[in-house]
Amino acid sequence: MRVQRHIIWMAACCSVLCGCITIGRDFISNDFSWIVPNKTTRKEVRTVLGEPFRAGVDSGLMTWSYGYYRYTLFGETKTKDLVIYFNKDGTVRSYTFNTSFPEEKKKWERKPAPHQGTAMPTQQ
Repeated sequence: MRVQRHIIWMAACCSVLCGCITIGRDFISNDFSWIVPNKTTRKEVRTVLGEPFRAGVDSGLMTWSYGYYRYTLFGETKTKDLVIYFNKDGTVRSYTFNTSFPEEKKKWERKPAPHQGTAMPTQQ
């Protein structure tokens, strides 16, 4: 137990000295056309993206949040969030995605609106 605490302490010190910390888990964010409102299920979302970072409720409906946050002491903080809103029957009602990663922002600025019915990607 004592060794484990030392390892955790050393990892925390290294993160501070390096000036960076990552929270959450990176997720597929280059294409969400596989998410089809009123059709894609929670099970399908979990299969592609894994367990949500957070789960909650909005106006009585379940929400899942996927987040990836890279904070740096000497540089630009980069974050991305995907929030999925579900209907009572467990299908996707809608979703919202935001990113501050420059390469992703460029992709999404050039990308046309997603079309429905695209095959689901595999989990990374």
